[in-house]
Amino acid sequence: MTGQAAGGQVQRLLEVMERPELGERYLLHERLGRGGMGAVYRATDTVLQRDVAVKVLGVSGNPLSAMERLQREARVLARLEHPGIVAVHDAGVLDDGRPWYAMRLVRGTPWAACAHTEGRGALLRRFLQVCDAVAAAHARGVVHRDLSPANVLIGEFGDVLVVDWGIAKVLGESGTPESAGTTASSTLTSPSTQSVTQDGMVVGTPGFMAPEQARGMPHLTDVRTDVFGLGALLRASLAADGARTPAALQSIVERATADDPDARYPAVDALAADVRHWLDGERVLAHAESLWERSARGYQRHRALIWLLVAYAAVRVALLFWKRI
Repeated sequence: MTGQAAGGQVQRLLEVMERPELGERYLLHERLGRGGMGAVYRATDTVLQRDVAVKVLGVSGNPLSAMERLQREARVLARLEHPGIVAVHDAGVLDDGRPWYAMRLVRGTPWAACAHTEGRGALLRRFLQVCDAVAAAHARGVVHRDLSPANVLIGEFGDVLVVDWGIAKVLGESGTPESAGTTASSTLTSPSTQSVTQDGMVVGTPGFMAPEQARGMPHLTDVRTDVFGLGALLRASLAADGARTPAALQSIVERATADDPDARYPAVDALAADVRHWLDGERVLAHAESLWERSARGYQRHRALIWLLVAYAAVRVALLFWKRI
């Protein structure tokens, strides 16, 4: 048997071992994907007669911290009730000790695909939905820490969903570093026993991480860390169509992604407000506009009225001219 064939058999064996036994309530179907912590399957809830997604920890190479992180992700999602955040329906621990949780099954399109196909106005309005979901999480003391195109989906009904809260931080929580040998409970534990990311650990997506994340300084993480991620998401989205980014929108991106957290928008709501200002033809607070830009903005905002006044003036001049003939 060749090494490649043997490797294939080992992989298939691992997949069989990894497939969870969830009891009578959940009928398991195909695997939808696999990540660093485990796998996600489609399953049918036989009690409520609906399809759900089940996330379960893998069978190999998972320390106790990974078990705690999956349980923690379920707890975080459970406290974030918002249309833009995937709802958790159930959770537990398998007979072999691996944690799992069931959540809404999302059939959607990746954010990056929409950024390439939608107009700028429609894309910015979707971006505001992302901001709304993140702001709702912040109101409950949760920072996502990994906002990137891969973690935003457009649902089948046009809803915008922020996913993958596996490295989210609960502000004000206390706990032990992830490297500590704490024992995973057989049930979902209370927030007071949650583990935290220790200094020196880098978590997030390159290109979308705030500088404090890239430097491995999680103690500096707060809502402005997500402001940076949203700014990076906006920057990537505006660049997707290849068109020139208006100066005011560029100013929004630059303020949101400032290296110094104090120079960023203080909260997601402030970032969203500036995007709305641009969409509504109002002054963007992050942008120092010139007299020409102010005039052009005023024209765009009141174009119909201006042309109506021009037409009225033209008619009056024509009437005066006619009377003199």
